Amino acid sequence: MKHQTLEELHEVAEVDALFPAMTRRQRLEHWAMLLERNPERCLAAFPGTEYMTLELRDKARSLDSALGIAFADPTLRAQGLKNDTYGESKRFFELTDWQLHAIVCHCHVGGTMKAGWAAVQVRSAIDKEGKLFSRLREAIAHWPVFRILNHARE
Repeated sequence: MKHQTLEELHEVAEVDALFPAMTRRQRLEHWAMLLERNPERCLAAFPGTEYMTLELRDKARSLDSALGIAFADPTLRAQGLKNDTYGESKRFFELTDWQLHAIVCHCHVGGTMKAGWAAVQVRSAIDKEGKLFSRLREAIAHWPVFRILNHARE
């Protein structure tokens, strides 16, 4: 069986969604709830996401990570989560690089993290969705001078 998003299915058939589309907040709350089901579970952290090139970071995956917990959930897949990569999770949950970095990067916790800790970070991203400082920091990170520095690391 091939997994397809609702958008992909709409291209070949008329689809009545059984569940309405979740908002960004609902998707993040659902992810946090999944992580809170087993708060002591050890999850793999992503090594050095802030040092990866944009292309590498978007494709990054880590076995048994918080992103894998989200992708394993049929509800989030039905809502359009396509895989467990960093880039897809950033797109689907509408997170900035800094927000997703805070949730999955090893620099905060070491090689592994507790699922409950990751849930707290996910919930923190919910409350920061419109913060001016977060938007400004994200905009500065994409200035051409910083892209040049990022390519120099390659």
